Amino acid sequence: MNEREREQVALFRYGLIAPILNGQVDIKEYLKEVEGKFHSVPYYGERKVAGKTVQEWFLHYRRHGFEGLLPKKRADKGNSRRLSPDDQDQILEIRKKSPHMPVSVFYEQLIANGEINKSQISYSTINRLLKKHNLTGKGPEAMPERKRFAHDKVNTLWQADLSHGPYVPVDGKRKKTFLIAYIDDCSRLIPYAQFFSSEKFDGLRVVTKEALIRRGKPTIIYGDNGKIYRSETLQFACAQLGITLAHTRPYDPRSKGKIERFFKTVQTRFYPLLQAEPASSLDELNDRFWRWLEEDYHRRVHASLDGLTPHQVFQSQLDTITYLEDPSILDSIFLKREQRKVKADGTITLNKQLYEVPARFIGLNIDVRLDEEGVYIFEDGKKVAEANLVSMKDNAHAKRTPSPFTLAAENEEQGGKEHV
Repeated sequence: MNEREREQVALFRYGLIAPILNGQVDIKEYLKEVEGKFHSVPYYGERKVAGKTVQEWFLHYRRHGFEGLLPKKRADKGNSRRLSPDDQDQILEIRKKSPHMPVSVFYEQLIANGEINKSQISYSTINRLLKKHNLTGKGPEAMPERKRFAHDKVNTLWQADLSHGPYVPVDGKRKKTFLIAYIDDCSRLIPYAQFFSSEKFDGLRVVTKEALIRRGKPTIIYGDNGKIYRSETLQFACAQLGITLAHTRPYDPRSKGKIERFFKTVQTRFYPLLQAEPASSLDELNDRFWRWLEEDYHRRVHASLDGLTPHQVFQSQLDTITYLEDPSILDSIFLKREQRKVKADGTITLNKQLYEVPARFIGLNIDVRLDEEGVYIFEDGKKVAEANLVSMKDNAHAKRTPSPFTLAAENEEQGGKEHV
C-alpha cells in the first residue's frame, strides 16, 4: 500500500466517524446501521465494518488527528502478492458464472474451493481484479427519500455550488465567468463568494479558505457531485479540519435549494445593475459584487428569517462560532497531492513541466504537493523540501552531482577489477 492509498483509506475512515465527531447522529443507532451493510473501502474493496472498529477510529482521530486514521505500513512491504495471468483468467471465468454474488462471498468461496490461498492472495487483490473487468456486480441503489431541512444554528451546514456568470474582458478577450459560493443554511449569509474565469478547483480553494477565515468553521459542507467538490484536495482539507463533506444525489439540484435560490437572487437583483453599467474587468466585477453582497443582500430582510436579515441572524450567534486558531495552516492543507518517482537525473514531471528535487530522493517515490505558488516535497505529513522548475539553459552550464546509482555501478566495476 503506497502513501496515496493509505490516505484514501484514512479518508474513508474519516467519512464514517464524521457524523459521530460532529454530533449528527445517535451513536448506537448509527453504529448499528454501519454494521448492517457493506462498504466500498479503498484498497480493500467491499467489506463490512464492525461498530467497535469505528469507535476505535474515532478515538484515534481525537488523539492524533487525521494521521491517526492512516493504516500502518505493511511489514512485508516489497514482497509480491500478484496473481499470474493464468490465475487471473481462471478467476474471471469463475466469476462470470456468478456475477452478482457479493465480492466478499466470492472471495471466501475461492478459498473454500482451493482456487487461491488466503495467506498469499488478499481480498483486495481479488476485488481490484474484478473491478478492473467490471465484474464487481454492483447494481443501482435505491434513491433515498429527500426531506426538506433547515438548521437552527449558524455554521452547522454550508451549501456550496457554482453558477455561470456574465462575460467580462480578460486579457483583451471577453470571457465567461463562474460564481463559486457558500451559503450558511441557518442565516442565509454568504460566508464567501467570488467570480472566476474558469470552473477549476483553484477557485474553490480560494473561496473555501476565505470563507473559513472570515466566518469560522462549519460542521458540514454540502456540495453537489461536480468534479471540484469531489476532489481529493477538498476531502483531505475537510478531514484535517474536522468538517464533514457531504454530497447531493446526482441530477438533483433541488436538494441544495438555498444556494440555488441565492443564485436566482443574484440574477434578478445584481445582474441588472451590470446590464445598465457593464463591468470592465474581472476585478471590477468582483468589487461591485462584494459591495452589493454586503450592502444589499446581507442587510435586506429575508422572507424565511422572520423579519430579520442574514447579517442579523449570523451576528446573533457569534458566541457559538468556532474560528481557526491558526489560519496559516490552510496554506498546506489545501495543496494538491501527487505521487511521483524521481528519475536518475533528480527530476520529476508535473503538468508537462520538469522539476528538480534534492539528490537524496533519486529513485524514490515521493509525496508531492503543489498549488499555484510552488511545488513541495512532504514526508510523514511534513514539508521537507521544495522542487524547482528546471531551466534547460542554466543546467547546460551547471556541474551536476552524479546519481547514486551511477556511483554504485562504478564502485562495483572497480571492485571487480581489483579482484581480477
